[in-house]
Amino acid sequence: MLTRFPSTVFISSHNSTLYQKMQFTKMHGAGNDYVYIDCFQEPTPADPAALAVSVADRHKGIGSDGLILICPSEVADAEMRMFNADGSESAMCGNGIRCVAKYVFDHEICQKSHMTIQTGAGILALDVEHENGKVQQVRVDMGEPILLAAEIPTTLAGNPEVNHHVINVPLSVGGHEFAVNCVSMGNPHCVIFVDKATDDLVLRIGSQIESDARFPERVNVEFVEIVSPTEVRQRTWERGSGETMACGTGASAVCVAGVLSGKTERKITNHLLGGTLLIEWDESTNHVFMTGPATEVFRGVWDD
Repeated sequence: MLTRFPSTVFISSHNSTLYQKMQFTKMHGAGNDYVYIDCFQEPTPADPAALAVSVADRHKGIGSDGLILICPSEVADAEMRMFNADGSESAMCGNGIRCVAKYVFDHEICQKSHMTIQTGAGILALDVEHENGKVQQVRVDMGEPILLAAEIPTTLAGNPEVNHHVINVPLSVGGHEFAVNCVSMGNPHCVIFVDKATDDLVLRIGSQIESDARFPERVNVEFVEIVSPTEVRQRTWERGSGETMACGTGASAVCVAGVLSGKTERKITNHLLGGTLLIEWDESTNHVFMTGPATEVFRGVWDD
């Protein structure tokens, strides 16, 4: 049973009685949507992996790409823990962390224009743009890209022409021959530049590459069309979630791969299915910066 109220959704598995068990907030960054739990106010779920599977179900749950916990931190303004729709935990989510920053600011947990969020990939710095007490856009310092094959990780051999990084390296999957580019932004990505990011490539080949043995921790797969040296279009098959409307760490990896493969400049506009992100790989610091929106959709109570 689902009953809508002005800004709140109550979801119950019972037909006549409403049980308020856990408050949640549904948010998205460029269409990459997650269910967020405020663990400053709510107890940390006993089994967040199982909860992620339940809430992510778009037919029987709330519907999302996964679950994100917003937790207290001893070393940052807040901590983010991110679980994919299949229950697997990932170290980072670029679109998710922007929404965490919005939630933390909008709900007065930390109302600083410059804040830090602890993640599985380290502590990241974020700058928020706000209007009338609400965050509209967030710039994230995504840190330095990881390019060593063993640290991504992948067993693909590096290209000696580009410092033995996995750039323009041959990969044969599902009857296709690709030149792939592997980058980690706290989680592993396989970036493939194509003339057209078709459904067959994204949905069929993307899923095969995700679980390919040459990626021992599985991998996120980006199929990218080059519009110009400063503009691309991206579709992502995300590890543990399938195709998503956007992927922030993937968009960051695309910028790095584009520069190293000679296809893009260091500052690009990346058009994803759910929106547009601005990405810059700063040469002086070696850090990747991502700027994009963060949106709250609705709040509710989950009774499982």
